[in-house]
Amino acid sequence: MRSSHASLRRVRKIAEFQFGRGSGDALFPEECTFQYSTSQRIRYVILDGVRLATVRAQDGRLTLSYDGAARLHAFLAPPTGRVVVHEEAVPFVAAGKTAMAKHVINADPNIRAEDEVFVVAEDDSLLATGMANLSGSEMLEFKYGGAVKVRQGRDKQ
Repeated sequence: MRSSHASLRRVRKIAEFQFGRGSGDALFPEECTFQYSTSQRIRYVILDGVRLATVRAQDGRLTLSYDGAARLHAFLAPPTGRVVVHEEAVPFVAAGKTAMAKHVINADPNIRAEDEVFVVAEDDSLLATGMANLSGSEMLEFKYGGAVKVRQGRDKQ
């Protein structure tokens, strides 16, 4: 079995790669605990009984829970990783529904399809976390289809 210190170092490095410098420490404090798969790979990162992130088995990248996204959202300056949606879409996205391209007002131009992103309201309040279906520029150009597949919304945790 792995030591918690080695596991913490590993998930912090993944976060640094995926979200940028400093994000590993911001997302995962020293008090994090881990759940492992049957093959002893890190599966879940937990803080005070709440899941912050899951390490995807297929590619080793992190998927964030709403709580993990909230920690990272507070650390990263706008527009990093953000998809801003129109006011009329806020209740739907916060409830965990897909953020549609026609409702996207702004998006980080560095977003690539399949990146983990934050869906925010115009005032930068966090509504949901999910996976981008489109790049940041495509979200602004397209007027149909899903821009972000919401994994967890603020009102549906």
